[in-house]
Amino acid sequence: MIEICGAFLVSIGVLFFLSGTIGLLRLPDIYTRLHALTKADNVGLGFVVLGLAIQATSWSEVIRLVLIWFLVLLASAISCHLVADAALRRNIKPWRKR
Repeated sequence: MIEICGAFLVSIGVLFFLSGTIGLLRLPDIYTRLHALTKADNVGLGFVVLGLAIQATSWSEVIRLVLIWFLVLLASAISCHLVADAALRRNIKPWRKR
């Protein structure tokens, strides 16, 4: 039963990763693409980590998984901010619906 729950949570995470990738390909400008990538991928990674954590055999594995998730969240936020700031400095205007 634990394996089924873990696989289900990992599958949900993969769907979030897929939606982030679709957002990257379909959204009109860099700002909305950053939004899609950071939000969907961080939630997707959270589901993957949760699915793997419930299948872990020890608490040290769970702590390592959570630490990985935290570091990816931190790196994602920082890199997203840097890319958006660089786009603003180059006067790339946010997309507006006409």
